This record gives sequence, C-alpha cells and structure tokens, in this order.
Amino acid sequence: MSTILNRILDVKRTELADLANLKFEEHSPRKKRSFIEKIREANEMKIIAEFKRASPSKGDINPNLNPQEQAQSYEQFGADAISVLTDSSFFKGSFADLQAVRSVVDLPILCKDFVIDPIQIDTAYKAGADIVLLIAAAMEKSKLIELYQYANEKNLEVLVEIHDEEDFEKANAANAQLMGINNRNLKTFEVNLAATEQLAPLVLQTGASLISESGIKTVSDVIRVQSAGARGILVGETFMMAPNLQDTFKQLKQPVRTVR
Repeated sequence: MSTILNRILDVKRTELADLANLKFEEHSPRKKRSFIEKIREANEMKIIAEFKRASPSKGDINPNLNPQEQAQSYEQFGADAISVLTDSSFFKGSFADLQAVRSVVDLPILCKDFVIDPIQIDTAYKAGADIVLLIAAAMEKSKLIELYQYANEKNLEVLVEIHDEEDFEKANAANAQLMGINNRNLKTFEVNLAATEQLAPLVLQTGASLISESGIKTVSDVIRVQSAGARGILVGETFMMAPNLQDTFKQLKQPVRTVR
C-alpha cells in the first residue's frame, strides 16, 4: 500500500540529479554551532522553531512569509535553533530558504528534508546547515548508519527521527546522540503525543538527547512531553500561524522538570 512517505520518497529520488546544479554563497571559515551542546546544558525547554510554508496534511500554512524576517523573529524571541523545510514538492520549501535564513541568524540551523543520498547532505552543508535530519522510517538501518557517518565526517550534527520501536533500533544502531520522536505518523500523517511517551524510555536509556516533534501547540503539550523526558521540542505550524509570536514563545519555553 502506498503511503504519504512512500510518495514523497519516490519524488525525492527523481530530484537528486538537480541538486548538483545548485549554487551557494560560500561560508568560510565555517563557524561551529552545536545544538547538542545547548540541549545537554539545558535548564529550560530548548526550542527548534521551524520555517514551513506548507505540508501534505495541512496544505498551505503561510506560503508567502519572508524566511529572513521570520527567522530573525525566532532568534529574537528565544529560539535555540531554526529548522528550515527544504522540500519543494510537498512543503513548498527550498535550499534558497535555508541560505536566506543562514544569512541573517547565528543560531544552529536544521535542514529538514527527506534525506536519502549523500548529495543532499552536501547541499545542506553548502547552504549553511549545522544539523541534518535523517528519518529512520525512510531507509534501511545500513543506509541510516552510512548517512549518519557521512554527515558526521562533514562536522554536521544529526537529528535522527523515529516514530516506533523499529525506527528506534535503527537510530540506536547508528549511535545517534540526538533523537527526535515524531508524534506525526509519516505514513498516515496522524498526530498523537503518546508517541513521545511510549518511546522516550528507550531513547533516554541510550543517553541520547530527546526532541519531541509535531503536534505541540500549548503549555500543557510542552509539559506532557517534558514529563516524558523531552528536553527539546520542534515546533512549526504553531509558530508559523501565531498571531503573537513573542507570547507563543514565552508560553512554550518551560523550565526543565526532573523526570521521575
């Protein structure tokens, strides 16, 4: 049965050849911006604020928003990192968006895409990313390990995204230091924060830092995933549609509580 994830990956394979033709402004000498160091020292919930124009589940979210202006607001109001959707076919993003954000902020930037090939990691690096997303459900364990090591060799940090125990086993095999539990099932795009609660004990026992992704809109949502052990959250739609972005950041930036 074809799933949304399968359809995205099918299209992604056809786009790989085009990446070789993209041109980027050089960022040299390259500054080290570590999100992993930030989250390990956290005394408050660390926020990865996402720039996302659209999605397969929601359609257009805020397609005409200026990435530089939004990123500067994210940095001003307390984001600890910025995620930029670079998929064009399903999320209306681009590597140009990532480079635009890189040019105006000094925060770690996550390249959010459906990575299946080293050339995507090369492109993310050239565009100015500090972190790349690897989705465990999108590949076999051996491929995940290969791409994880390739990103590390380029001095990029890696957020490995998981949604179930099979994904976790792949991430653990790669020795992932930063794991993101996606509360959205990428096969159906349904969201349930219980995913974080169910998988958090497995992640925490490895010593990896835990991010909860998707479906986080309120203070109670933050407290819920934090109680499960998350020390960071990735938030996109809530920020992209917020009528008062500063107030929204204040609400979600909760102090870290001890997991019992």
